[in-house]
Amino acid sequence: MSPELTDEQRLMQETVRAFARNEVLPKAAELDETGRFPAELVSQMAELGLMGVAIPQELGGAGMDHVCYAVAVEEVARACASTAVIMSAHNSLACDPILHFGSEEQKHRYLVPLASGKALGCLALTEPEAGSDAGALTTTAVRDGDSYVVSGAKSFITNGPEADFCILFAMTDRAQQHKGVTAFVLEMDAKGLTLGALERKLGITASPTSSLALEEVRIPAANRLGKEGEGFKVAMHTLDGGRIGIAAQAIGIARAALEESIAYAKTRKAFGQAIAEFQAIQWMIADMATEIDAARLLAWRAAWMKDQGQRHSKESAMAKLFASETAMRSAVKAVQIHGGYGYIKDYPVERHFRDAKITEIYEGTSEIQRLVIASALLKG
Repeated sequence: MSPELTDEQRLMQETVRAFARNEVLPKAAELDETGRFPAELVSQMAELGLMGVAIPQELGGAGMDHVCYAVAVEEVARACASTAVIMSAHNSLACDPILHFGSEEQKHRYLVPLASGKALGCLALTEPEAGSDAGALTTTAVRDGDSYVVSGAKSFITNGPEADFCILFAMTDRAQQHKGVTAFVLEMDAKGLTLGALERKLGITASPTSSLALEEVRIPAANRLGKEGEGFKVAMHTLDGGRIGIAAQAIGIARAALEESIAYAKTRKAFGQAIAEFQAIQWMIADMATEIDAARLLAWRAAWMKDQGQRHSKESAMAKLFASETAMRSAVKAVQIHGGYGYIKDYPVERHFRDAKITEIYEGTSEIQRLVIASALLKG
């Protein structure tokens, strides 16, 4: 792969950067403060093709590649991490599994409205007692004629309170453990489905997150995604792609922390000179910039491999691991550079600090990424 963007990818970068600067950034502080779902920004992203970046045009998407997707998520995240993860989760966790595992009927019924931005999607995998261990699900799906009866509980559903469709994972054969997991497309207005209250979070506050309770919810067998027992495969494939999106989000947060720090360091004076003149500040800025560039190249590599149809589990895990930890390190340095002002909500680095942490946790913790990477290397 080339480290340089193609003309199409660069156009995507320029277009989304202008959108993020002019439309998203001015609202970021208000969204963080109020936790309001940015419906108007989601609509604007749909108009730009950002709700189905790598989905073919004939299925409602923009027909671009996953490098374009990574570029777009980074640009939105640089302005507002909440808005970026709404877009990222929708693309990676809802659109992508239907594209790769859905039937033609499912693609036209669900993917077209999702990719065009007329509907919003989410994924329900995590449970109160099953997060990183996706093979320990307790939600069950029992076949009953031409439908499945699903009961259980799901946690931490990004986009859940606003979503129209959900990619749901449940056990159809508990004895088979992870080989007994099956995936479904769930319509969020289904009878017996109850959404929990909005979670009150440390960061990404405008990204709606809730739990999900299912009490004998009937899902048509036609809504099964892939074959019975293939749900774990669907989940792992989906998370491989999702980690590219989270890596890009983390890079956007880190870049925001860096850019704010550079601007502040040039204007803030101490001991008769701008603090940018002090070597301690310069070294922090140098470290931030170097790690951000490295993280971006890791993310682009994983995205490029996905575009080539190559297995990219290890590479996506590396990108997500390094980018998320880079975001956290960069945010910590940004607060330190700002001194006392970095601890005050009037300055955006306080928000970046809070937003960065979740990138080390969701769609696989840093510890899980290290397990994925080590397992791939040790298997040869």
